[in-house]
Amino acid sequence: MAKVKVYGPAFSTAVSRVLACLIEKEVEFQLIPINLSKAQHKSSGFLKLQPFGQVPVFQDESITLFESRAICRYICDKYATKGKMGLMGNTEGGLIHRASIDQWLETESQSFNPPTSTLVAQLVFYPQMKLKQDAAAIRDAERKLKKVLDVYDHRLSESRFLAGEEFSLADLSHLPNAQYLLNSTDRSHLFTSKKNVGRWWEEISGRASWKKVLEMH
Repeated sequence: MAKVKVYGPAFSTAVSRVLACLIEKEVEFQLIPINLSKAQHKSSGFLKLQPFGQVPVFQDESITLFESRAICRYICDKYATKGKMGLMGNTEGGLIHRASIDQWLETESQSFNPPTSTLVAQLVFYPQMKLKQDAAAIRDAERKLKKVLDVYDHRLSESRFLAGEEFSLADLSHLPNAQYLLNSTDRSHLFTSKKNVGRWWEEISGRASWKKVLEMH
């Protein structure tokens, strides 16, 4: 079987989400670098693959997909019998378990991702690009993130992972943004000050798949 292709730089949060999923599922892939600083993602050739000019783009035989969470769902469904089982639910849990995973995956996308993306941009990438930080935007993002993590801490007092007792795509999807905040900024206390969130982070960030992704950065 031909390797699937992933277009984009490994340091991109969306790209690394897909890479972690592929490694968990033990699916061979080819990473095709896209130089964002040279605007290769805005080239006419790339825009034919991704009309919004964003990474990643994923190709599997005749299938081309974009949007990292949709790509991860596809990987889990197509390669259900490979690698880590249950990333999108299992037969024992049935529809309820899958719905719970989807629920927390949507929570990551709609509630966790917006403030953490702002903080990663403002605290990590803006200084690298010598752009002025927006103090008000940082304060607002921190306020929103604290509220989200309060909910997470309560949830994680009831279960080992967000969607139950088994690591799933819902947990995996949080890794990229959280990695930057905990290891490349001085805001790690937002996570580590919460007992259950801190415990959860230590476990999910210690997975072999995620360590392999970080080696690719």
